[in-house]
Amino acid sequence: MDLDTLLHHYFETTELDTLDEAAFERGVERLGTAFGTEKEPGRRFALWSLLHALGEAPDPSVAFKDPQERHAAETYARVSGRDSDD
Repeated sequence: MDLDTLLHHYFETTELDTLDEAAFERGVERLGTAFGTEKEPGRRFALWSLLHALGEAPDPSVAFKDPQERHAAETYARVSGRDSDD
């Protein structure tokens, strides 16, 4: 998955700093819906990672039922400096 493609698809721009709050929230809502309905684990993790980078991801313990996927998300959150305790 290409970051610019994802940003353009969900936010209609690659420049998130140009969005007003309402446009940003609409993009986050679309991204969250895609995450919630995605079935393929790799794509689902990529969508969660983008939500995480935006500070909008659900906690890994809620987002991932599979223990390996949950562990990967917890590790990602920890090494990115934004774990669920932040």
